[in-house]
Amino acid sequence: MVSNIWTGNKVRLRAIVPGDWEKFHNNDYDTEGARLSYMTQFPRSEEGTRLWTESKAAEGANGDQYTFAIETLNSELIGSIGTHTTDPRNGTFKYGIGIFREHWRKGYASEAVKLLLGYYFEELRYQKASAHVYAFNEGSIALHERLGFRLEGRLRNMVYTNGEYYDELVYGLLISEFRR
Repeated sequence: MVSNIWTGNKVRLRAIVPGDWEKFHNNDYDTEGARLSYMTQFPRSEEGTRLWTESKAAEGANGDQYTFAIETLNSELIGSIGTHTTDPRNGTFKYGIGIFREHWRKGYASEAVKLLLGYYFEELRYQKASAHVYAFNEGSIALHERLGFRLEGRLRNMVYTNGEYYDELVYGLLISEFRR
């Protein structure tokens, strides 16, 4: 069997396709999950989700910035992971991940992050990944610490949600730590 850098033991990373719109739209109703990863948005229509998905499917990479769909090996869409703030000169990038709630705590996020890191570290020559995590997101904090990320800083009162201000935690992982 041919090895594929986008495929792990549980998940694969792939391009977002227009047919993914319904799963993303259903996930839009999980406002508590949205609060953990970014913020609670205004409701989006089915047509709005279709257009968003079609634009993601058509846009491709923007430099080294890219949003991947995460699917199980049975081809079930379970979330997305995307890079941003990529800096090839200094070899640093940030990323964000969102797994649909019914797929939490199954090891999917961990494997998706490892696949992404492997590509950016081993193929694109990046040397450091950063993740910003909200201080109330205990699951994401545990995930990043399990993966070997180190807490590098705390940005105080950066996030306002559910009637309160929260800190944003900055985690970093160097390629040498990833290889260990």
